[in-house]
Amino acid sequence: MRIPRDLSGEQLASLLRKYGYEFSKQTGSHMRYTTQVNGEHHLTIPKHDPLRIGTLNNILNDVASHLEKTKENLMMELFK
Repeated sequence: MRIPRDLSGEQLASLLRKYGYEFSKQTGSHMRYTTQVNGEHHLTIPKHDPLRIGTLNNILNDVASHLEKTKENLMMELFK
């Protein structure tokens, strides 16, 4: 599956809510999300539209690692 090219930071944050990620704070254009699923995990998402491909790839790798999934499986669940 190919990484979406037109996803904004707010759209990604909305998709990640299914894994328990909730808004915790914002500094400038960067939003901080935290989940307690599978242990505490913090994630910083830029409030950009669209997100750069490398940034989105790094965020997806981080979330997949925390949830003990492959990036491909995570993308299938998020973007199907």
